[in-house]
Amino acid sequence: MDSGKFAIPYRNLIYVLAGLALMIIGYALMTGGGTDDPNVFTGEEMFSFRRIVLAPLFILAGFVVEIFAIMHKPKVK
Repeated sequence: MDSGKFAIPYRNLIYVLAGLALMIIGYALMTGGGTDDPNVFTGEEMFSFRRIVLAPLFILAGFVVEIFAIMHKPKVK
């Protein structure tokens, strides 16, 4: 391996960053839903579609993109 070349090609690094961004968005979508008053339970807000379905899908998509970025071998011209 050349000392001047990086192990992952530039295009794959873009995929890694895209996957990381998807995971960060997913975790950000999961936040919130709590209250300051311990006597109040907001189940509708805490167990909403966004937190139960949408956020995990973003996180899983991020992991899929990360695996693709690591495993993808670019075509040699």
